Amino acid sequence: MEFLLSLLLFFLFYSRLINAQGPPSPGYYPSSRVQSLGFNQGFRNLWGPQHQSLDRSTLTIWLDKNSGGSGFKSLKNYRSGYFGTYIKLQPGYTAGIITSFYLSNNQDYPGNHDEIDIEFLGTTPNKPYTLQTNVYIRGSGDGNIIGREMKFHLWFDPTKDYHNYAILWDPNEIIFFVDDVPIRRYPKKNDATFPQRPMYVYGSIWDASSWATEEGRIKADYRYQPFVGKYSNNFKLAGCAAYESPSCRRAPSSSPSGGGGLSRQQIEAMLWVHRNYKVYDYCRDPRRDHTHTPEC
Repeated sequence: MEFLLSLLLFFLFYSRLINAQGPPSPGYYPSSRVQSLGFNQGFRNLWGPQHQSLDRSTLTIWLDKNSGGSGFKSLKNYRSGYFGTYIKLQPGYTAGIITSFYLSNNQDYPGNHDEIDIEFLGTTPNKPYTLQTNVYIRGSGDGNIIGREMKFHLWFDPTKDYHNYAILWDPNEIIFFVDDVPIRRYPKKNDATFPQRPMYVYGSIWDASSWATEEGRIKADYRYQPFVGKYSNNFKLAGCAAYESPSCRRAPSSSPSGGGGLSRQQIEAMLWVHRNYKVYDYCRDPRRDHTHTPEC
């Protein structure tokens, strides 16, 4: 019995040691192929200007009980591209609060829009943040919301430092990256399950107490205000604007081959993330009606 206990402890220690080392190298770093630009070169304030500040190195947005938070929007709308930002999250009690970076055309198609999301779901002390990725296609906001959520914990503490979070969207696939490690690939299988209309790039912080933390069980607590999101003033926008020629190709390839998809090394890194840090997959949720998500 003592031997079995020792063996179990060894495997637990070894597993934590492996996880602490982070994912295998993806071998390819698309963020390094995109020139950085400052906030004012690519974005403008959208709402809550009094809860947004910009200095040379950091864009800070925040939420308190006297505001609905703050958000920003890209100057252009895009029909494809690579969109990245460096974010540092607030530690402590952030339940109910969403800090986000996403693509959307909601203002152009209210009630019938497309969206590609990176959302950080707030948490309570000593519990990890959840990074939620999501894809909407023509149907969010009309009473028939069909989300395609995949959720992850992270292999690092996102409150300690800035990390790069990015979306690569081209006509054939959507890939989500964390520090250039692909964590999710959403390929186009047919027109009905893939966003194709131009979208703007957004960032925001807001109160989503009704669903953000433990399905809404834990709400925002304004004793812990202000709730702050920090974005490095070092954005990555490399895309084809809606009005540009169909031959436009400005985003980096998703893989070193230049042909789309992911390399074997990138796939190995992504599978490592899935094995160790994926906590929800809409395709594997028995509560979902999968007739609405035929790509599953």
